[in-house]
Amino acid sequence: MSQLTFNLQPTRRALTVSELTARIRDLLAKSFQDLLVEGEISNCREAQSGHIYFTLKDDRSQVRCVFFKQQQRGIRFRPEDGLHVTVRGSISIYEARGEYQIYVENIDPIGLGALQLAFEQLKKRLEAEGLFAAGRKKPLPLLPSRIGLITSPRGAAVRDVVRILRRRFPNVHLTVFPVRVQGEGAAAEIVKALKFFNQKKLVDVLILARGGGSMEDLWAFNEEPLARAVASSEIPVISGVGHETDFTIADFVADVRASTPSAAAELVVQTRREFDKHIADLRETLASLVRYRLLDLSRRVHELSARRGFRRPLDLLRQQRQRADEMTSRLAAGLRARLDQSRKRFTGLHLRIATFDFRVKISAFRLRLEKHSADLGVRAERLLRTKRERLERLTLQLEERSPLKVLERGYAIATDAAGNLLRDAAQVNVGDAVAIQLHRGRLTTNVRTKDPR
Repeated sequence: MSQLTFNLQPTRRALTVSELTARIRDLLAKSFQDLLVEGEISNCREAQSGHIYFTLKDDRSQVRCVFFKQQQRGIRFRPEDGLHVTVRGSISIYEARGEYQIYVENIDPIGLGALQLAFEQLKKRLEAEGLFAAGRKKPLPLLPSRIGLITSPRGAAVRDVVRILRRRFPNVHLTVFPVRVQGEGAAAEIVKALKFFNQKKLVDVLILARGGGSMEDLWAFNEEPLARAVASSEIPVISGVGHETDFTIADFVADVRASTPSAAAELVVQTRREFDKHIADLRETLASLVRYRLLDLSRRVHELSARRGFRRPLDLLRQQRQRADEMTSRLAAGLRARLDQSRKRFTGLHLRIATFDFRVKISAFRLRLEKHSADLGVRAERLLRTKRERLERLTLQLEERSPLKVLERGYAIATDAAGNLLRDAAQVNVGDAVAIQLHRGRLTTNVRTKDPR
């Protein structure tokens, strides 16, 4: 009888990591949609694609966040480390690393408003680049005859500027470039106007004008493209935006900041008034200098007229004429004397040259040369004979002292196999080869016996 086996435990299949991650992703996506999370931004970085990655943290925990570029529209400030914000978005999992993160759809700062924060961030960045530095700002022209006005044609700012310029500077040429001064696209229109005036070179100075309003109303003058266009303008720019208490980025970048549009017009007219006043001051100063000069010259004329020379001018003239005649006579006599002296020197030199005979001089030099040559030959022959006699004497002495003379008398020179001179029998042993140099010829023998005496 066969035995039956029953397995009542259900079969369990192991999940892959990808399957587990996908289930967790689906669970989080269903449970955490459109949530608000508050925290502090850290490790914020922007990728080349424009996406922003950062960590949102509090004092006990943290979570990664991704702010895609397409979701950043309408966000005026830039997320950065240290900001306390509220993010709105949904939670999902980045499957490649198995990390959960928030996909951010919107960010709102806590504390400062978004516009104020964006204003402070842009101001800080442009100031660090040097766009607010006084050294790069251009001075206003002294006599602007052509003024460009960039503003809305329907606002009160254009009427205030035109009224002031007509009343105080009637011969000015005013060119108005109509633009929108608030709302979407307003900053782009103002940038276009700035580029137009700089390309055409139609005006001497530019005025950016707009009446007062809230920060949202003035925001076009706080955008970065407009600030850079104002900074790069070759024409001096006056910013007259808002009321006296309003400040925009354009005010800091412009060459001159006016508190209101009317004040901007006053600044342009003020240069003309200062010039007119300067001309009047110069005219008064010049008149004073001319009067002083006339008085001084008049005094000198009176002093000269009181001198003796002006009382007897004819006598003085005669005396000067007589002195001139005397000087002329003395000069003529001196010239004649110099001329006679030069003529005598020329005659003497001419006679010396005429009596000089080069052939006689050459013959004398030839005789002296022949005499010196003969003397030199005698001296050289005498010296050579003396040297030859001394050489013969030294040669004879050398031959008499030569070792070969000793060999002629029957002596010999003995050397060992290495060529060393033998002076003692102890230098060789029995059987060693010994070479003997005679007067004629050379012998080689071996030592058979030794007698050290």
